[in-house]
Amino acid sequence: MTDTITITLNGERHALAGPTTAKDLISGIVDKEIGADGSPIDGSRLGIALAVDGEVIRRGQWSGFTLAEGHSVDIVTAVQGG
Repeated sequence: MTDTITITLNGERHALAGPTTAKDLISGIVDKEIGADGSPIDGSRLGIALAVDGEVIRRGQWSGFTLAEGHSVDIVTAVQGG
């Protein structure tokens, strides 16, 4: 049986099916496969930054960073414009 965990994602409670890496969370949100270096496998750009409990998690660390119960996660997307 898989235990669910609850995080706060961009200010809202969000349930995960169990221990989840930051890479897998981002991959599910953007609906793209992401490599170990945090870049999309298809070569596209993400334009995303991730912070957990107020600390930025570098893209290259996403695959090794496991989210835990109670983490506060902020995902920010870069938007071009003026």
